[in-house]
Amino acid sequence: MEDGKLDARIEALLNEEKQVRLAADVAGTKKVVTEIIRLCYEGKAWKTLNEQILLLSKRRSQLKQAVTAMVQQAMQYIDETPDVETRIELIQTLNTVSAGKIYVEIERARLIKKLAKIREEQGQIAEAAECMQEVAVETFGAMAKTEKIAFILEQVRLCLDRKDFIRAQILSRKINPRSFTETPKQKKKAKEGDSMVEEPAPDVPTLSELRRIYYELMIRYNAHNHEYLEMCRSYQCIYEALVKDETSSSDTAMAVEGQPEWVPILRKICWYLVLAPHDPMQSSLMNSTLEDKKLSEIPKFQALLKQFVTMEVIRWDPFWEDYKIEFEEEANLPGGALGDRAAEDLRLRVIEHNILVVSKYYSRITLKRLSELLCLTGQEAEKHLSEMVVSKALVAKVDRPAGVVCFISKMDSNDVLNSWAVSIEKLLDLVEKSCHQIHKETMVHKVTLKVQ
Repeated sequence: MEDGKLDARIEALLNEEKQVRLAADVAGTKKVVTEIIRLCYEGKAWKTLNEQILLLSKRRSQLKQAVTAMVQQAMQYIDETPDVETRIELIQTLNTVSAGKIYVEIERARLIKKLAKIREEQGQIAEAAECMQEVAVETFGAMAKTEKIAFILEQVRLCLDRKDFIRAQILSRKINPRSFTETPKQKKKAKEGDSMVEEPAPDVPTLSELRRIYYELMIRYNAHNHEYLEMCRSYQCIYEALVKDETSSSDTAMAVEGQPEWVPILRKICWYLVLAPHDPMQSSLMNSTLEDKKLSEIPKFQALLKQFVTMEVIRWDPFWEDYKIEFEEEANLPGGALGDRAAEDLRLRVIEHNILVVSKYYSRITLKRLSELLCLTGQEAEKHLSEMVVSKALVAKVDRPAGVVCFISKMDSNDVLNSWAVSIEKLLDLVEKSCHQIHKETMVHKVTLKVQ
């Protein structure tokens, strides 16, 4: 269509649009505005298209339904633009029209997501992240839950890409992990109670896929602060989902080198359990992982966890020789390498484990003997012992002039009284059992006891 004919056709439609708009004819107004947008698209008049979108949205008493129809129609043409500049210009025009309008808030969110993707492809990660942060989709009542989660996860990913870990943490807290395990009954109630919720966009992942994306992003975030236990818990959630999907389906998902997909995940769980500092949560997770029957399929890692559960000293040199190849192989498996500091932290965990073992078997020990058991120098042994005492992982006192470590904590008056009470209770119980046995023997042998 030639420019003159296009302008004349648009002018005629604008006059028609004025009549139906003033008559409050919703269907007629929607039909006319979408027709104007279609003509501009078919004529490849992208500049005219942007001008008409702005013009129609600013007309007096313009109907909300007409603006919504116009924006939705124009969004279909974004991928048909001839170049990136034209695409960005159209998206920005639609953003200007939809800004501040609740009835097109979902369309605005989708437009900003498209714009952020373009910026990211151009290498402008910071601009893409700032663009996405302008939208708070958690307040959108009409947006589907999966689309909300997908949008927030995209915000978190961009923040992690630009190394903005504080904002990534704030955004991640908008997602409740329980929403990934919502029961079908709860979903049905939510649909019945909110009939205005729109269907998610076609490119939005399913809830199970979003759950995996969420925990993978949490692993990236916690890796920055070397929070090994939190990384382990995230891998545990991914592992549980994989095992559940495997049992529910007849075909087992296969990963690297023909292994089941859960094998590298379970390997990561074992490594991060060992790398995590000793505390009740870490101990509980380690014991529950050892009870997992699937762990027997990778005996090397079953033995790894058993070494840290068993109260025996671990010699570092033979231990590292045994697991060095497995440690380095993690770089070639899903999830990547364990990190630059992981080898140092692993040695530190072995030392801490050995100190805990020594504290179980000794109430008092010389620093010289302690350093021999730990295969460390005296200064290193004292340093690691002091760090464990400061972190409250251990109760100990060091007599430096005498070179003696005492692992017995001083009891207060209440503890002393309680220990006495327990001892007296045990003594009385023993006396009662002894008297019972004596009476039993006298009754069996019919012996009369003389009371003096």
